[in-house]
Amino acid sequence: MLILGVSAWYHDSAACLVKDGVILAAAQEERFTRKKHDDRFPSHAITFCLQAGKIKPSELDSVVFYDKPFIKFERILETYLAFAPRGFSSFSMSLPLWIKDKLFQKSLIVKELEKLFGKKIRWRDKVLFSEHHLSHAASAFFPSPFERAAVLTLDGVGEWTTTSLAVGNGHELKVHKEIHFPHSLGLLYSAFTYYTGFKVNSGEYKVMGLAPYGEPKYVDKIKNHLIDIRDDGSFHLNMEYFDYCTGLTMTNRKFDQLFGGPPRKSESTLTQKEMDLAASVQKVTEEIVVKLARGIARETDEKNLCMAGGVALNCVANGILLRENIFEKLWIQPAAGDAGGALGAALGAYHIMHGKPRKTTNKLDAMQGSYLGPEYSDAETESALSKTGARFTKVTPEALTEQTAQALANGKAVGWMQGRMEFGPRALGSRSIIADPRSPAMQKQLNLKVKYRESFRPFAPSVLREQVSEWFEMDTDSPYMLLVTDVVRNKRYEMTNEQKALFGIDKLNIPRSEVPAITHVDYSARVQTVHAETNPRYHALINRFYELTGCPVIVNTSFNVRGEPIVCTPEDAFRCFMGTGLDVLVVGNFILHKSEQDSKLKENYEEKYDLD
Repeated sequence: MLILGVSAWYHDSAACLVKDGVILAAAQEERFTRKKHDDRFPSHAITFCLQAGKIKPSELDSVVFYDKPFIKFERILETYLAFAPRGFSSFSMSLPLWIKDKLFQKSLIVKELEKLFGKKIRWRDKVLFSEHHLSHAASAFFPSPFERAAVLTLDGVGEWTTTSLAVGNGHELKVHKEIHFPHSLGLLYSAFTYYTGFKVNSGEYKVMGLAPYGEPKYVDKIKNHLIDIRDDGSFHLNMEYFDYCTGLTMTNRKFDQLFGGPPRKSESTLTQKEMDLAASVQKVTEEIVVKLARGIARETDEKNLCMAGGVALNCVANGILLRENIFEKLWIQPAAGDAGGALGAALGAYHIMHGKPRKTTNKLDAMQGSYLGPEYSDAETESALSKTGARFTKVTPEALTEQTAQALANGKAVGWMQGRMEFGPRALGSRSIIADPRSPAMQKQLNLKVKYRESFRPFAPSVLREQVSEWFEMDTDSPYMLLVTDVVRNKRYEMTNEQKALFGIDKLNIPRSEVPAITHVDYSARVQTVHAETNPRYHALINRFYELTGCPVIVNTSFNVRGEPIVCTPEDAFRCFMGTGLDVLVVGNFILHKSEQDSKLKENYEEKYDLD
C-alpha cells in the first residue's frame, strides 16, 4: 500500500511517501523553492518523494492531508463570534481568504494534483483528511521504537486542539484528553516571541537560546496574570492579555502595561529585559511540560513517552523532562512541527484508517536517522559544480575523511553535504556547517561571518554515541538534537567571581569548558549523538577528528545563512560556501577550498550576502 502524506497552507509545507508502513521519502517544500517556511502546496516535495520511491502517481492508494479545514474554519468562526464585535477588521480580512482558498481544500488539493500529474487519475477518490493533533501523535508514536507508549502533543493550535494526550499500542492510537484553543502553551510562548521582537512561528528557538542570558524574574507575574497551571499540567490562559483570537498581533496593551512597555522592535538592540522575559517564559514552559508528563504517567501507567508538535522542539524542556526520569524512555519526532504532520498523516492512514499492522525493533526507530530527503550521485554533483564555475578535487572516501578532519583540526569552518538531506528543522550531519569546538572564537566567528545571525545564538555539538557520557551529563541516544544537557564537570572551567557577576551578552565571550564553541552560558549544550548505523560517513569523520585531537565532538550547525532554508542541492551548497566565510566545502566525494576559487566569482557571491 502506497500513501502520500501532505501538509500545506499554514507554514512549513511538506510531503512524505509511505510504502507498507515504511517511510520511503520525506521533505519540506522550502528546501526546493528556497523560500523559508514555504507554506504553498508542496509540489516539489511531492515530485521528489515519488521519484525517490520510483512510484507512478497512479500507484498511490491515498493522498492524506494532515488536518481538517472545515473544523478549523468552524473554530475561527466561533472564535470571532464569541469575541464580537472585537476583531471585525481581522475577520473581514481572513474570511475571503478562507472562502476562496482554504475552506474547500479537497477541491484545491485535487486541482494541485491535476496540475502536477494530469486529470486522468481520479484524485478526488484518493484524497483523505487526518486531524491535526492525531497527525502529530501518529508522527510521534508510529516511527518510535516502542510497542506501546503514552503520546503527548503540544503546539500553537490545530483545528481546536492545542495539547493532546494519546496512548499508542501496536497499530492502535487513541486520544484520551485534549486542551482546546485559545488555551495554548505554544501560543503563550509565541506571544513572548512576538513581544521580545522575534518572528512568530520561526523565532521561538531564538527565545529559547536567549533564556540562559537572563534571570526568570517574571515567572510569578506570568503565573499570577497570564496562565493558571493545575497540578496535572493542564492550564488556562487569561485572554485579557492576548490579541491572537481576534487581532493581528499576539499581545495587547494590557500585556504591554504588565511588562512595562511596548514590544521590542525587530532588529533593535536586545536588552536585559528581553533576556529576563525569555528566561521566564522558558521556566514556565518547563514547569508545564514536566507536570503534564507526571500527570500522563499517573493516568496511563505507561513506561514510554513519545512527543510531537512545535513545543516538542523545545529541547531545553525535553532535557529537563529526561532528567526527571518520569518515564523509562523518551522519543521525540525530529520533524515535530507542521512538516512532520505530513509524515503522521501518511502513517496514521496506514495503521489507523486501514488497520494495517506495525513492526517495531525496540532498538532503532523507523526514521532512518531522519535522512529521508534528496541525495546526489558523484556524476550529478560533478556536473552541478562544473556549471557553477567551481574548482574542486575528487578524492577517495578515506582521503575525504582524512582531509576534512585535518581541516577541522586546523580551525577551518567546513560546509558538509553528504547523502540524503534531513527531514525536519535540524541539520544532522548531511547538510551541516561543522567546525572545531575547542576554539574559543569559533562561536562568534560562525555567527557573524558564516551564519550572519545574532551573536548570542549557541551552536550544537555532534558527538560519537560511544563517547557522549564522557563529555555530557547524559548516556542516552539523542540522534535528532532534541535534548539539552550540561557539559560534564571535569570538562568545565570554573568562573571567577568577576565573571560570575557579568550580565546578559557580557557573558558570551567567557570560555566555559574545553569545548567553548558548543557550551552555552549556563554550561548546557544541545547534543546530537552520532551513530555509525545511520550515518557511517559522519561518524567516521568525527572519529578521525577524535584520533587527531582527543576530542570526539565537533560543532554542528545547519548549512545555510540566516533567513534562508538549509541547502538542498550541490548548487545551493556552493552558493552558500562562496557567499560566506566558510573555508572548505565537502560535497559527496568532492573537496573545494575557498582560496582556490575564482576571485571574481567570490566577489559576485559575496555581493549577494552584502558582505564587507
